[in-house]
Amino acid sequence: MAVIWQQQRNGNHYEVRTHGASVRLYTNGVFHTQWNPRDPLKGSLWELLLLPAFFLPPEQVKRVLLLGVGGGALIRLLQTYCSPSQILGVDIDPVHLSVARRFFGVGDVELVCADARAVVADLTTDGEAPFDLVVDDLFGHVDGEAQRAFAADRDWCEAVLGLVRPEGMVVSNFASRRELLESGWRMPALSSKLAPASGSWTLEHPDYENCIGVFSRTPLDRSDLKLHAPTALNPGNPSRKLSARIRSLR
Repeated sequence: MAVIWQQQRNGNHYEVRTHGASVRLYTNGVFHTQWNPRDPLKGSLWELLLLPAFFLPPEQVKRVLLLGVGGGALIRLLQTYCSPSQILGVDIDPVHLSVARRFFGVGDVELVCADARAVVADLTTDGEAPFDLVVDDLFGHVDGEAQRAFAADRDWCEAVLGLVRPEGMVVSNFASRRELLESGWRMPALSSKLAPASGSWTLEHPDYENCIGVFSRTPLDRSDLKLHAPTALNPGNPSRKLSARIRSLR
């Protein structure tokens, strides 16, 4: 593995490394992003964030809000397999956004350097609910370990849900299943707004502690993943690259 770029800024150490055709971003030693333009689907955690988009027909995922850009691997995946007409990416770290453009080839999107809470509040104040997909992937790092930037409490979850159309969904990354189960998504006042029985799902990867939550006001059917997802991710494909445990959250 070769370090092709590094920088020290505001007490943080950033590195971009290559491993074969893959490009990787590390911040303070924490592995944030990987992208391989020759072989995008490798079975990684970022693909676990992509997979829920295929609960919907790809042509229905037109407008996407990504909270937490990192190096932009998820943006590249969405552009490759869903082709949304608009992606708004928000990250509080200007170096991450610069790296996403320079080393990960992120383009044709709107990237905003800001606190995601302020952006969500502004969109809520404007009375908009314009997105088909909102991805909450807000992770920072403490003592070399990745952790959520702030808790997904009831107010946060309600605000994010308010930004998706009735047929849309929120995908939220948690450090563990326990963290998801203790979040605002599991409070009765919020869970009652989701489709009964099939409006909440979890996805987990055997190589990571993370638990991905998927939340929608309209029912989501596992069979649609098999209908729409690419072969390398498709849960109906025995030789798929992505090993994902997909469960309805009731």
